[in-house]
Amino acid sequence: MPESANPDLSQLGPLPSTSAEIVNTMAHYHRAEMARMAGWRDRIDRTSNWAITVVAAMLSVSLSTPNAHHGVLLFAMLLIFLLLWIEARRYRFFDVYRSRVRTFERYYFAQIFSPEAGENVNWRKMLGDSLREPQFRISYADAFSRRLRRNYIWMFLILLLAWVLKISTPNLQATGGSGDLVSSLWEVTANANLGLAPGWLIISGVAGFYFWLLYVSFRPFDDAAEAGLAQVHV
Repeated sequence: MPESANPDLSQLGPLPSTSAEIVNTMAHYHRAEMARMAGWRDRIDRTSNWAITVVAAMLSVSLSTPNAHHGVLLFAMLLIFLLLWIEARRYRFFDVYRSRVRTFERYYFAQIFSPEAGENVNWRKMLGDSLREPQFRISYADAFSRRLRRNYIWMFLILLLAWVLKISTPNLQATGGSGDLVSSLWEVTANANLGLAPGWLIISGVAGFYFWLLYVSFRPFDDAAEAGLAQVHV
């Protein structure tokens, strides 16, 4: 038999009925969503802290001694990219709970502190739908771009400058050399060799990677903040 369009609410157990009970429920719900949002905010900050620690450690290892290979900085770029990938995923979850908190604050608390006429948004239904079927409100690409543009692009640029300094300064090479900078582009290419991979290939790969990062950092967003992109597995 098909489910009834009007289910018997008495089977759901006691629900808030008075104004005091409803206000008390809303206060507890808002506190719970704030806690969930803060929890995911802490996870995001933790990933950023790991990335900063990796950058500082790899810079110290690579630039402190000429015997350190420039591949250490390339490895650091790979680690930072992996942490950015993880943080973008965490940001999507954070955005779900942040949107609930903002909905509550915008349409409930804001009306209490500064009432405005004409506010007829059914925000309770919005929250109810989000609780019944949680949906991501930002795509993975947008989350990746947002975290890259706000934090990680600076870490990547610092690593790039350190890498260029490493391969262009004879004093930072294990073979040593005279002068503060290399005398030719050929010498820079030779210093960029990585195992069997020639220096020109490594330089081309790094240049292509950073051009892609710049594109991703400044790409326009999908503008799908109000659309359900995928179900949140909570």
